[in-house]
Amino acid sequence: MATDTAFEGWVGEDASSAKGKMVWKQYTPKLWEETDVEIKITHSGVCGSDLHTLRSGWREAPYPIVVGHEIVGVAIRVGSQAEGDIRVGDVVGVGAQADACLNRDSDYSCIECSEQSENYCARRVVTYASKHRNGSKTQGGYALYYRGPSHFVVKIPAGLPPQLAAPMLCAGVTVYSPLKRYRCGPGKSVGVIGLGGLGHFAVLFAKALGAKEVIGISRNQDKQKDAMDLGCDGYIATAAENEWATNNARRFDIILNTVASVKMPFSDYLGLLRLGGTLVQVGLPEGPIPFTPSRLGGAGARVAGTNIGSPSEIREMLDLAATKNIKPWVEQRPMKDANRTILDFEAGKPRFRYVMFN
Repeated sequence: MATDTAFEGWVGEDASSAKGKMVWKQYTPKLWEETDVEIKITHSGVCGSDLHTLRSGWREAPYPIVVGHEIVGVAIRVGSQAEGDIRVGDVVGVGAQADACLNRDSDYSCIECSEQSENYCARRVVTYASKHRNGSKTQGGYALYYRGPSHFVVKIPAGLPPQLAAPMLCAGVTVYSPLKRYRCGPGKSVGVIGLGGLGHFAVLFAKALGAKEVIGISRNQDKQKDAMDLGCDGYIATAAENEWATNNARRFDIILNTVASVKMPFSDYLGLLRLGGTLVQVGLPEGPIPFTPSRLGGAGARVAGTNIGSPSEIREMLDLAATKNIKPWVEQRPMKDANRTILDFEAGKPRFRYVMFN
């Protein structure tokens, strides 16, 4: 059901919702503005951020909340002041960001929005667990409909199936963005720590961008076959190889660490960077990471963060995916089974992304 004042979806009412206790019910969507687009949701990806938020893992969540920020569907209403060329009937998507300042305030100049880096805007609005500029709560994609600002709604290229496009809108662009920023391409050696939802995208996009070699890194050997099937040129099992850090010292130009654990051997990872190399911390643990700054000096290396991707980066990534026929590993689940899906996700069962469909 959708009206101007009521949508239906899976609502998390407290931290127990992360234990499969979301409730299907009505909730209040964003107050309609003529700069908005309304979407009938066909697919919604399941992201680790959804679980962190439902259980208030990073901070107290603003319950009641509808999570989901890998949203694909059909535009059913387009405001008279909407940006871009979106028309009713277009297949469109929304990622993890719903809005930013976009230099709308005459007394505030935003370099990030001016440079199409809206994902780094200090006044950015995320797709759920936040507030729109008009004061409405942001609510996500575990639902039948989504309504939000047109600037952050992108068209899905023809030929890219919606169930494959959905997880690219957060997980995909979260690794694509730093790969582009640190010039992944011919001649570059890339290490990917963690072969899960984020990591498998990192392998696919690093290969598509033409990296010289892409090496999967995980604790155990059980991910080795998956790594090679994805296109990795090699594999490192840190728990099974006593000298893995020494044997691979100064090997990588770029390392993407997709692991969200406080127990990772972070200092050993830094030793794998070659001169001027970059380790990008993609995973977001619910606590501090052990870090030895002296490991950076020897190779003039750096540790960098990243934050999703801008609308322009999402469009560029989707075009690359369509052109290169990139196919993430996706398992589809009915939206009605959302509670079971998040429990299975937490248990590590997907290979490698769940996408729910209406």
